[in-house]
Amino acid sequence: MSSLVIVDNGGGNVASVRYALERLGVEAALSADPAVVRAARRVILPGVGAAADAMQRLRASGLDRLIPTLTQPVLGICLGMQLLFQSSAEGDTQCLGILAGRAERFPDRAGLPVPHMGWNQLAPQRSSPLLAGIEAGEYAYFVHSYALPPSPDAIALCDYGQPFTAIVSRGNFHGAQCHPERSGSTGARLLANFLALDA
Repeated sequence: MSSLVIVDNGGGNVASVRYALERLGVEAALSADPAVVRAARRVILPGVGAAADAMQRLRASGLDRLIPTLTQPVLGICLGMQLLFQSSAEGDTQCLGILAGRAERFPDRAGLPVPHMGWNQLAPQRSSPLLAGIEAGEYAYFVHSYALPPSPDAIALCDYGQPFTAIVSRGNFHGAQCHPERSGSTGARLLANFLALDA
C-alpha cells in the first residue's frame, strides 16, 4: 500500500506535483487503478486541461464511482479541484458531485484576460488545518479559465474581477484552484499541511 497516490488522469501537472512532494521528502505513486487508489492513505487528484476529457478518463477507469466514496484525505489541484464539484460549464460537464457548485468561465473584462494566469493573493475565510501557517495576502500561482463561486466550503478566496474559491475543504475532501506545486513556499506549506492531515 502506498501512503500517497496521485491519480493518473492525464494531467499535465503530474510531474511538477511529484517533484514538489519529493522536495518535502515524500514519494508518491501514480495510478489509475481503483484498488491502488482505494488503498492509499492520501490521494491527490491533479488536473490540467478540459473538464469533459478528465471526467471521461475517470469514467473509463471507474474512478468516477470510487473517488466520492473515499474516506482518506483527498486533495484536488486546479482542474482536479473543479472535478470535485457537481458540474462545469466547460462542455456542460457533470463532475464528481462531492461538493455543491458549478465552475463557470470568467467573463471577458478589459484588463483581465482569460485565462487568469499568474500570481494572486489568498484571502482566508476561516481557520483550517489546511491553511496552517498561511497568512492573508500570501501569493499563490493560478492558471485557469473556469472557477467556482464562493461557497460555505471555501476556506480561502481570491479575486479576479470577482471573488472565487481558491481553496476548499469539507470533511476529507479538499481542493486548491491554485497550483501549490508552483506556488513557492506558500504552496509547499499547503502541501505539507495536506500531508499532515489525519489519514
